[in-house]
Amino acid sequence: MTRGQKQKDELLLDDELAAAFLNDDTPSDDNASTPSDNGTPVQADWEEDATEEELPGQLAVDVYETKDKLVIKARTAGVDKKDLDVSISDGVLTINGTLSAGDEADAENYHIQECYWGEFSRTITLPVQVKEEGIEAMLKDGVLTISFEKIKQETAKKIEIL
Repeated sequence: MTRGQKQKDELLLDDELAAAFLNDDTPSDDNASTPSDNGTPVQADWEEDATEEELPGQLAVDVYETKDKLVIKARTAGVDKKDLDVSISDGVLTINGTLSAGDEADAENYHIQECYWGEFSRTITLPVQVKEEGIEAMLKDGVLTISFEKIKQETAKKIEIL
């Protein structure tokens, strides 16, 4: 037996010992992670997880202010503007859309699938008051930019106490 094999066997014994102290009342999970050859957990039957109900992806955004505007930017590369829906109500901005992967009907077996395809959504409570008319929205080079004119906040008025 090689030194590396001996260490793997000892590690396995430690794992078995730890498992003996786990609560037996928990139901077994067929999708539990199991250690791989290098010791990192591997999700068993990961393909089953993909068949569960799909939730919409969440769109990543940048929100910042300039002197006069509130600006929201979102990477929407590959999204056609007809597949985007942007709305505002009571200071809450909602962006919905669909990212189409194209025609993949002939794909039989994915080796790696890291890109998100499908519906996405993001709702943002705006951090400052804005005018809800005259909003500029532009989709250019895969970036959706939405600019709002800020409502100027009056400075606090000193109240004299009598």
